This record gives sequence, structure tokens and C-alpha cells, in this order.
Amino acid sequence: MINLERLRALAAVDTHGSIARAAQALHITASGMSQQLSKLERECGHRLLEPEGRSVRLTHVGRVLADHAAAVMSRLSTAEQDLAALETEVLGPLRVGAVGSAIRTLLPTALATLAARHPRLTPSVRDGEVADLLPALLHGELDLLLIENWSNRPRHIPEGVAVRTIVTEEAQVALHADHPLGARIVLRLADLAGVPWAACPPGAEPREALVQALRTHGVEPEIRYSVGDHATQLALVASGLTAALIPDAVRQQVPPGVLCVPTDPPLRRHVQAAWRPRTETPPVRACLDVLTHASRSEESATVLKVASEENRTDGRDVG
Repeated sequence: MINLERLRALAAVDTHGSIARAAQALHITASGMSQQLSKLERECGHRLLEPEGRSVRLTHVGRVLADHAAAVMSRLSTAEQDLAALETEVLGPLRVGAVGSAIRTLLPTALATLAARHPRLTPSVRDGEVADLLPALLHGELDLLLIENWSNRPRHIPEGVAVRTIVTEEAQVALHADHPLGARIVLRLADLAGVPWAACPPGAEPREALVQALRTHGVEPEIRYSVGDHATQLALVASGLTAALIPDAVRQQVPPGVLCVPTDPPLRRHVQAAWRPRTETPPVRACLDVLTHASRSEESATVLKVASEENRTDGRDVG
């Protein structure tokens, strides 16, 4: 295997034109430089230098190897610069894990902003449930998570993991427009007995939050459709087959003929960023900054939207 320092010596001779000047540039003695080059010739099995008057010049093999050496030195210099910049510059990989709804509603804009600001950043995204994403974060497989945490069923966050709430939103019950409960302005959870549901598969946070909320009010939920995608749940609601619990971020996907009704007591979902402070990197900090700024803008828009909805009457009963 060719020694890196001996390659550096050959590249220096090619650049500076003599052993003496190359040795001076590398801060070693001329004899030390000659020894390095002799060892490199033995490693390669080729003559790399030949006399030229009182100096030397590279042989054809020497020029070929010197070109490779220059490329290697250039890449090494870039690597050293990148390593030195890792503490301050936003570059390299950013491995994000997120629940599906956060991928659809928060990440596309955030990642596009990061790409525009930091073109040397290389993000990747893994879809999953919180129960799988948190272990991956702890094991170093992911750098940052977007998870959901429901107010009526708060999830335990492992030691060593920091969280920041990005969005807090209300979840509402999606019903077909002709459903008997659809005329109500607010749905009491205790009145939802006998309603068939579409919900995420067992173990998913939205399903467990729905089940716990209903059981707390004496209702045993009848979940007929285990579907992970909210859009598919809404399609089932639009067909008059079921009800579904829909976070506010998903309400823009509500098809015609479907009503979304708030609950009493309200059910709230917190979308949170989670990361390990011990291994926090500039890409993680940059992503947190973008997500936080985006959530503040979204919060302002939501306040205006809610105020508009409160001023609109739709003739529905309180219940």
C-alpha cells in the first residue's frame, strides 16, 4: 500500500521542481525528502525520478503518479476543511425521522428552505411511528425526529432526549355530512358510543389517543378500519362508512361531504422535534431553527383562520 506522506513528497517535487524546494515547503530536510522518495519507488516498483543536470525530473511513471498524488492531496485538503467546518457550517448528512402527517405538512417546506440556505447539506427522511423512531434516535441511526404527542396520552420521552414543540393543534371528528351527529357544533365524547371508526394501526399514537379518550368517557371504540393514511380514512368517511379523528393539519385534505366537528373535552396533538443534545450538530440546529420559524408563521395563520371560523355560523346544534 502506498504511503500517504510519500505521495505528498512526490506531489511537492512535482509542484516545486526540485527536491530542495519541495523539502523546504514541507519543512523537512533534503535528505529526509530523498529517503521518502526512495521508499516510494520501492513501494511502487518503478523509477519515479531521474537526474537532470544538478537536479532531478519526474519520469513518465513519476508524472502519472504525481497527478494521482495531487488529486489525493486535494481531496484530503477538502476533507480537512470540512472536518474543521463541521462545528460551525451546515453541511453533510441530516437524517430525519418523522410521522407521516409531519412529513406531508412540515418537512417539504423546511427541507426546501434548508436546501436553499445550505446547498452542501444532504438530508434524508424516514417515515415511521414514534415507538420505532425514538429507539433509532437513541441508537444514533437518526439525528432529528418529528413526533406526535397527544395531550390526553402524553408519551414518556427517554432520558438524554430533548424535545421542542413545533405545532400544537386540535383534532376533530370527521363525519359524513348526513351523519346524525354532524349537525352539532361540538361533540361530547360520551355521545360517540356505537360510532364505527377508521384509525391508524395498533400502536400508533393517534389510535391510542382516540381509544384512551373514548374509554375515559365510558365508550368502547369500535375500530373497523385500520388505515395509516389520513387521506384514506377521510375517503372512508366520505363514503358514509365510518368516522375518523383528524388533526387540524390534515383538514385541508377533507373531501366534499365531510364535516369536521370539535370534541368536548378537546383533543390536542403536539408535533414535537426530538434530538440528542449530546450529539447536536449544526445541521440539527439549522433544521430546528427553520421548523420553529415556520411554525410561528403557521400559528399566526391559524389564529386568523380560527377567528374567521368562529365568526361564521353554520346552523349546527351544540348538542
